[in-house]
Amino acid sequence: MNQIAASFLLNISSLKPANMTKQIIFAVALLLTLGVFAYTVFRLISFFKLTKPAFPVRNFGKRIMVMLNVAFGQTKIFRRPVLGFIHALVFWGFCVILIGSVEMVVDGLSGLERSLRFLGVVYDLIMGIGDIFALIIAISIVIFLFRRIFLHVKRFEGIEMKKASHIDANIALTMILLLMLSLLGMNTAYVAQQNTLNESIQGLFPVSAVFAGLIDNLSADQLHLMHEISWWSHILLIFIFANMLPYSKHFHVFMSVPNVFLSRLDPLGKLPNMDSVTKEVKLMMNPDTAFAAAPGDAPISRFGVKDIEDVSWKNYFDSLSCTQCGRCTAVCPANITGKLLSPRKVIMNVRARMNEKGPGMVKNPEYSDNKSLLRDWISEEELWACTTCNACAKECPININHPTLIVDMRRYLVMEEGSAPGELKAVFSNIENNGAPWQYSPEDRMLWAENLEMKVH
Repeated sequence: MNQIAASFLLNISSLKPANMTKQIIFAVALLLTLGVFAYTVFRLISFFKLTKPAFPVRNFGKRIMVMLNVAFGQTKIFRRPVLGFIHALVFWGFCVILIGSVEMVVDGLSGLERSLRFLGVVYDLIMGIGDIFALIIAISIVIFLFRRIFLHVKRFEGIEMKKASHIDANIALTMILLLMLSLLGMNTAYVAQQNTLNESIQGLFPVSAVFAGLIDNLSADQLHLMHEISWWSHILLIFIFANMLPYSKHFHVFMSVPNVFLSRLDPLGKLPNMDSVTKEVKLMMNPDTAFAAAPGDAPISRFGVKDIEDVSWKNYFDSLSCTQCGRCTAVCPANITGKLLSPRKVIMNVRARMNEKGPGMVKNPEYSDNKSLLRDWISEEELWACTTCNACAKECPININHPTLIVDMRRYLVMEEGSAPGELKAVFSNIENNGAPWQYSPEDRMLWAENLEMKVH
């Protein structure tokens, strides 16, 4: 450790301090960025406080493995091998380039250059991989933009995908492309400048070294200006992008990994019971345990989900994390057969409804705009079209579980309003009267077996 510390101090002492003005401007930009981001975080926290509890977060070991497999391994994305691999490269590239962004923040505040170079071979490896990934990501984003603008992919369309959604996606992708181009421009100018001055290059830049050969006719001052323009363009784009993401579909850049960590660990086919109903059933089945119920228990305010204040924090987390990729809707049997249900729309509507009603409820918990998530945003027809096959949840690349929310909204319709399709009402009536979904009384259930000869071995 002492040797590493000595190496760090030696490198720091040999670095050239930048202009103090640059440090001040950078510090102001960083503080402004952090201030706006903090406002957004507190706003989201206030919205989360409006939601209901969900499952307890346990089994951290298993959750970490799911996160490594699904989020970092991008395993679900690979179900579409070619595009999945391209998307995975973009994600992995961002993870590496993020380290370079941290270095830029340190450089901007300290006035130093290449402040992490004391890492030696590790630094060379990080810079080299980041340089390669910058080109890969740039090419990938061009492919993504081409598909969105010219190919009109079916799963990118739908009633929930408004014009603003497409513009939002194109703006975000364009900013990512500019980020990669400015990064390559910065690295290229740095390599060319160091070569012109016959000074050593800190880090490896296999891609930028090739590009640097194309501008080796520029003077050192011109290359320095190019480096500064690219440096500032890159870091300011990062600051703007970071504060734009929470209001964009690309918020999943921040939210997808934690959302996978917080996945439901139960089998997909298992629907959670309502604790309040389970408790009442247990009391009915075993009246002797009635004393276990606290006399001061508050009555249940509502069964199921009607509006945004009824959803769980996980439902809202899912809505913020949704990539709007449409993979869920593309495999939904109800949607494929022409029904109104779109699992993506259900999740997107949660976020939209919270943005609509949340600010008013933060100021006044009793606030009402005489609208609700159910019916004003999501129709009964959509909800009853769901077969709870869980194809959407299985396909989702960030483990959003759509059926749990859909079932909770159907629970409200049945338990609060007695509203259900006629076929289901008949089933409910048969269960109440006959103890089974069929219309026959219990005494008649075995009539079909009369005079039936059976061989006994």
